[in-house]
Amino acid sequence: MNAKLLKRHPKLALFVVILIGFVVLNALITPGDENFFWRLPSVLAPLPGAINDFAEFLMFEWLPVDVWDPDLEEYEQSALLRELTRGFSGAVLFLIEFIRELLVGGVKTIVAFTSWSFVREHPWAIWPALPWTAVAGGAIIMGYALRGKGLALLAGLALTYISAFGQWEPAMQTLSFVLVAAPVSILLGLLLGIVSYKSRAVEAVLSPLLNIAQTMPHFSYLVPVTVFFGVGDHAGAIATIVFATPPMIRLTMLGLRKVPIEVVEAGLMNGGNNRQILWKVQVPTARYDILIGVNQVIMQCLAMAVIASFIGAKGLGFNLLLALNGLKIGLALELGICIVLIAVVLDKLSLAWAEKQTDYFADLDFVGRNKYMLIFAAVFAMSIVLAFLGGLIFKDGINYLYLIPHNKGITTEWFWQSGVDWMVENWYAGLQGFNRGLIINVLQPMKNAYLGMPVSATFLLVMGVGYLVGGVRSALIVGGFLLFIALTEWWDRALITAYLMSFAVIVSVMIGVIVGSVCAQHPLASKTMLLICDTLQTFPSFIYLIPVIMLFGVTDTSVLVAVIIYATIPSTRYTIEGIRNVPPSLRDAGLMSGATALQRWVKIDLPLAFPHIMLGVNQTVIFALFMVIIGAMIGTDDLGQFILKALSDKQGIGNGLMLGLCVAFIGLAVDHLINTWAKKRKVALGLN
Repeated sequence: MNAKLLKRHPKLALFVVILIGFVVLNALITPGDENFFWRLPSVLAPLPGAINDFAEFLMFEWLPVDVWDPDLEEYEQSALLRELTRGFSGAVLFLIEFIRELLVGGVKTIVAFTSWSFVREHPWAIWPALPWTAVAGGAIIMGYALRGKGLALLAGLALTYISAFGQWEPAMQTLSFVLVAAPVSILLGLLLGIVSYKSRAVEAVLSPLLNIAQTMPHFSYLVPVTVFFGVGDHAGAIATIVFATPPMIRLTMLGLRKVPIEVVEAGLMNGGNNRQILWKVQVPTARYDILIGVNQVIMQCLAMAVIASFIGAKGLGFNLLLALNGLKIGLALELGICIVLIAVVLDKLSLAWAEKQTDYFADLDFVGRNKYMLIFAAVFAMSIVLAFLGGLIFKDGINYLYLIPHNKGITTEWFWQSGVDWMVENWYAGLQGFNRGLIINVLQPMKNAYLGMPVSATFLLVMGVGYLVGGVRSALIVGGFLLFIALTEWWDRALITAYLMSFAVIVSVMIGVIVGSVCAQHPLASKTMLLICDTLQTFPSFIYLIPVIMLFGVTDTSVLVAVIIYATIPSTRYTIEGIRNVPPSLRDAGLMSGATALQRWVKIDLPLAFPHIMLGVNQTVIFALFMVIIGAMIGTDDLGQFILKALSDKQGIGNGLMLGLCVAFIGLAVDHLINTWAKKRKVALGLN
C-alpha cells in the first residue's frame, strides 16, 4: 500500500496495523483450553444456576401467604409472587378465551363465572359464534372508511380466503391473541413513553433496557415467561406484551419531542394546566408518531403470536409449527398464506388509521357522524339472516355462510405438495450441487476461520475498529459487550452466530445497495420496490423458513437463504430513501461536468446517501441476527439452538436470559459502531 496514502490517512494506517496484528495473533496462538489468549475462563458459567435458584426462591418461598384450596377444602401455603402471577395469568386467559368464544363459539367463560341456573341449563342461551360474514363485513367497512375501495377489497378478499380455506377458527384464535396483547402493549407503552418524556431519570433507566429488549431474540422472551406464568395462550400473550411494548415507548417519546414549542405555549396561554396540555395538546399533536407505534405493536404482536406457539399458544402459528415438524410443506404454505394475509390486512388498516386526517370543523348530523356504524349494523343483521338461510340451504352439516369448521373448507395442499415434489424431483441435483459447493467452498472454511480466532485477536480487531470509529469510549463499549460473551461458556456458539450473521449481512447489503440504487433512478421503480419491501416486512419471520426447507433441506444454506431474503429488506429500503434525498442540484452539477451514470453513483449518490445506507446496514444486522436465531429451528448449532433447548428445561430461565443477552450484546456492539460512524459522516457531510 502507498506509504504517502497511509501518512495522509492515519486512521487507515492504524487499521492496517490492527489488521496485521489480528492476522499475526491468529497465526501464533495455538488452540487450547488452558491458553488464556485462546479462550477466557468461563467465569460467568455459574450465573445461570444462580438465576434459576433465585427464580425458584421467588416463585415458591419468598413472602409466603395462606391460600384457600377448594379441592382440599383447606388453606395451603404459597408464595405471594406465585399467586400474583397465577391471578394475572388467569385474567389474561379469561380475556383471550372471551374474545375467542365471541368470534368462534359460545361464551363459556361467562357461564363459568355466573350462578345463573337458566344459562347453565339452556345451552342455546349461550352467545353463538359471530358469522364469518359479519367479521369480514366489518373489516371491509373499516378499510373503506380509512382508505377507500382498495383497502376494503383487500380486507374482504383476505378474510374470505381464510374462511373458504377452512382456517377461520385458528385465524380467530390468533386474532384474539393479538386483540388482548396489542391494547395492553399500546397502553403500557404510551404511559411509559409519557413518563420517560417527562422525566430524564426514567428515560436514563429505560433507554438501555429498551436497547437490550429490541435486540433480544424472540425465543428469549419465552423462557422466563414459562417459569413464572406456565405455558398456554396466557403465557404467550404475556411474552408478546413484553416484546411489543418497547417500540410503542420509543415512538411515543419521539412524537412528544417533535411537538413544536409554539403549540405548547399556545395551550399555556389559553389557561391549560399540565394535565390538559399533555392530553389535549401534546398527545393529539403527536398522534401520527403514536399511531405508527400502534402499527408497530400490532405487527410485533402478530410476529410473536407465531413464535408463542412454542409455549402452547393456539392459532395458525401452532398449526404451522405442527405442519413443519411433520414436513407437510403444502399445508405449511397454505397456513403461511393465511398468516401473511392477516399481517398485511392489520398492517394496512393500522397505517391507514395513522395517516387518516380528522376534520375537526365538519358540521355533521347524527347519520353523518355515525354512518359507518349504521352500515355495519345493517351488515351485521344481514349476516345473521344469511347464516340462518345457510342452515336451511346447506344439508351436508356445514353452513358455509356461518362458520366453516377447521380444515373443512377448500384446500390447495395437494397442489403445493405436488409442486414441492416436482421441484425435489427435477431440481434436487442442481440445488444439492449448489448447496454442497456453498457449504464446502465457502461456509465451512468461513465457519472454521471464525472458530479458529483466538479471543485476544477478536478483541484486538473489534476494539480496534471501535477506537477508529468512536475513540476510546466506543472501544470500551464494544469491548465490554464482547467481554461478557467471552466470560460465558458459549463463546464458540457466539462465533458461529457471528459467522452466519456476517455472511448474511454482507450478501444482503450488496444486494440491497445494488437493487436500491437501480430502483432509486426511476420514480415508478422506487415506488414499486418500496411497496414490495413493505409487503415483505409484514411477513412474520417464521414464514421465510418454509420455502428454504423445501428447497435446501436442513442445512446452514437454508438458514442463510432465509436470513438473506429477510435482511435485504431494510438495506434496499434505506438505500432508496438515501439516494432519493440527494439534492438534485448536485446530480445536475455532476451531469454538467460530464460525469457518467456510474461516476455520479460512485462520487455523488453513494457518499451523500452513506448515512442512510449505514442505518439500513444497522437494521440489516438486527434483522439477520433475529432470523439466525429463529433458524435454529432447522438445525443450526449457534446460540439459538441453546435458547430452544432452554425452552424445554424447567430450570432454563438462567440459560435463556444469559443466551439472550449474548445475542443482544452482539447486536448492540454492531449497532453502536454503525450509529457512531453514521453520525460522524452526517456531520462531515453537513447533513445535520
